[in-house]
Amino acid sequence: MEKRYRLSFYGMVQGVGFRYTAMHAANMYRLTGYVKNEYDGSVTCEVQGDEEAIGSFVATISKGRFIDISGINKKVLEIIPDERSFEVRY
Repeated sequence: MEKRYRLSFYGMVQGVGFRYTAMHAANMYRLTGYVKNEYDGSVTCEVQGDEEAIGSFVATISKGRFIDISGINKKVLEIIPDERSFEVRY
């Protein structure tokens, strides 16, 4: 079943290849959405797709070589029906 979440990642998540890793993982699991750095040092990601694929997406990011996630906030969002890709936002 398709879901959409806003995930806020905390910890060592900026300057460690997090956004590139997220984009690669999203493409690997056929997810859509975006990822962007926030001014407070966190990273926000909206991700949409199969719930199991989203779980795999988070697990893949967590295994990133220099990434150290200390916490994740998760919020359920409305599906965006026409979204077709995953992008890095600045």
